[in-house]
Order: sequence, then C-alpha cells, then structure tokens
Amino acid sequence: MNRDHFWLTEEQFRRIEPHLPTDTRGKERVDDRRVISGIVHVLKSGGRWVDAPPDYGPRKTLYNRYVRWAAKGVWSDLFHALASAGGPPEQVLIDSSAVKAHRSASGGKGGSKNQAIGRSRGGRTTKIHALTDRYCRPIAFMLTGGQVADCTAGGELLKHLPDTRILHADKGYDSDAIRRQIEARGTMPNIPPKANRRWKNCFSPVLYRDRNAIERMFCRLKDFRRIATRYDRLAVNFLAAICIAATVSYWL
Repeated sequence: MNRDHFWLTEEQFRRIEPHLPTDTRGKERVDDRRVISGIVHVLKSGGRWVDAPPDYGPRKTLYNRYVRWAAKGVWSDLFHALASAGGPPEQVLIDSSAVKAHRSASGGKGGSKNQAIGRSRGGRTTKIHALTDRYCRPIAFMLTGGQVADCTAGGELLKHLPDTRILHADKGYDSDAIRRQIEARGTMPNIPPKANRRWKNCFSPVLYRDRNAIERMFCRLKDFRRIATRYDRLAVNFLAAICIAATVSYWL
C-alpha cells in the first residue's frame, strides 16, 4: 500500500459500508474500499481519471462507480445519513462560495443553465451553497450558476434546514422573505442588517463571531482540487464530488 495514495482506514470503511448499495445484479462488485479510496484520491489530486494510480484497479471501474452512484444518489444519501446521525445542531450557518468551471465542464446535457454553470465577474463559475454547524461540519449543499444571488438560492436551501435555535448568515441573506422563512421554522435569524434598512433587526455581533466556521469549511473542501475547480460536465456529478469530500473530511 503506497503511503502517497489515499486509503480509507478499516474504521472509516465500517462507517460507510452500511450505506452502500446491496442490490447488485450479475457479477459481484470488486473491493468497495479500494474503489472508493481511488475515487477520493482522484478528487484530492485533481488529475484525470485515466491517470489514477494502478494500485486502485482499473481506471474505468473508478469512473463508472463514481458516475453511476452519483446518478443514483448514493453519494448524497451517504453524506446526509452520516451528517444527520448526531442529531440537530444548536446553531447553523449558511453561506456560498464560487468555483471556476474548467473548459472540460462545458457541453453538459441541457446547457450550462441546467448544469449550474453561470457567468459572473470571475467568468464561467458554479456557486456552492451550504449549511454547516458551528464546528465547520457541513449539513446540506446546493449548486447554482455563479451569478445567482445568495438570497435567491437561500430560500431553496433553507428547506433543508434542520431544527435549530439560531441561524447565522451574512448581509447577502438580509431580505424580509428569508427572515420570515427562518422564523417560520422556529429559528432566530442572526443576520447583520444592510445599511439601507430603515428598521434595523435584532443582531448579536458576539454570536456572529463563530460564522467564520463555514468559511473554514469551504477552504478545507477546496483542498480537493476537483472541488476547487469544476471539471465535471454534469451538476449531479460535481455535487457528488462535494458530498464525498465533505464526508471524508468531516464525517468519518
């Protein structure tokens, strides 16, 4: 086993194994631990699938497993199962981060709009919207084009908000609609008011100090080179890569 390559430990794989598909037909699947380790290695290194080290087995097996399980929702289901195992957090943070879309990400079915690629000041970008707890651990993700405003996407992402006491967000989420949606779930929004607001809503700068946790979460995810730059044509595949990186980084 090469130390320069990523390998899931036996304990990590034991936590993953109960959530893997068991309805395999025909020929039995090859070693799941080896294949998943190979997928994570490619996501971390940012290389092409064809350049994956031979230690992980056939490159085509790695790519096919990654794409097919992404289409079935296996990776996202695995992430949500592990993220929800500890119960609802006391405080939740919401924010977004944009990533560059490589030219190889072009040509997805339905066009860029359907594959969460947009145009912003940074060029062709995808925006990752996330919910995390105060310990940097991600809870939910959503993808949009890079030009989509945080308050626009926030309304959709907040449908996945767990039961919590406080939600921290920056000024990009300071809209009446977002505040009403948060309060309707029995949660207190801790959002700094915009300068042009006539009525300044209640805001605690002391509690807001911990909001940098979600920024640190994005930084850690972008240590995976295939997250820092998007190479996947399909949004479902890129979202799967984010879920895998988040699972390995925080929930194993």
